[in-house]
Amino acid sequence: MSAQIFFDLEGQVAVVTGGGQGIGEGISHRLAAAGARVAVLDRKEDLARSVAESIGGVGIQCDVSSASSVEKAIGEARRQLGPIDILVNNAGVAGRTLPLTELNEQDLDQVYAVNLKGVFLTCKAVIGEMIERRYGRIVNVASIAGKEGNPTLIPYSATKAAVICLSKALAKEVAGKGDITVNSISPAVVHTKILDNISQSTLDYMLSKIPMGRTGKIEEIASLVHFLASRESSFTTGQCYDISGGRATY
Repeated sequence: MSAQIFFDLEGQVAVVTGGGQGIGEGISHRLAAAGARVAVLDRKEDLARSVAESIGGVGIQCDVSSASSVEKAIGEARRQLGPIDILVNNAGVAGRTLPLTELNEQDLDQVYAVNLKGVFLTCKAVIGEMIERRYGRIVNVASIAGKEGNPTLIPYSATKAAVICLSKALAKEVAGKGDITVNSISPAVVHTKILDNISQSTLDYMLSKIPMGRTGKIEEIASLVHFLASRESSFTTGQCYDISGGRATY
């Protein structure tokens, strides 16, 4: 039987940040195929609209590092689709791949603003509504770098570690306040455009750590997110799910 039968999302509203390309696009397609009405949020409005049109959703411009932009985008998603049942925080940036001695304060600030502050702002924008309705699913896309640390990717690794802990803390805050779960996932390297700014030596290092000897597929990431976004994941919260081809060591 198809995954849609077991993990049906019919009638639910999902928001996917960074949904205009790569992993976010794959997640948007997967959730829509399961019956969800999807709001595709992306900093680039044309990409958001393009993906949304292909799945019958709505595309909304959103800079997740801006509180006003997040509030406006989530409000527009509610206006067009209804109350938010599912939030997938996928928007992220890698930053420059350089040793710490060559990074500056701006390098950290730029990665922090999207990878951590963005997750904080979007979670804050929907969690009150989820508590009031006593239902919700939040899935935050972290990274294996947030568990093990990748050299020359200190801001990225540090912010992804923070996303994992934010997810655990929020999960405990809302536990018992209805059927609300908050989880994160930690993919190893997946070949998307975010890798364009990563040096070949860093990519080679990451691949060398994966026992399966390959990059992950967007479809594989989307399938895990689908489960965590479904009603069937009702007793799963505060977890970080590795999807790393065996790289994870804890």
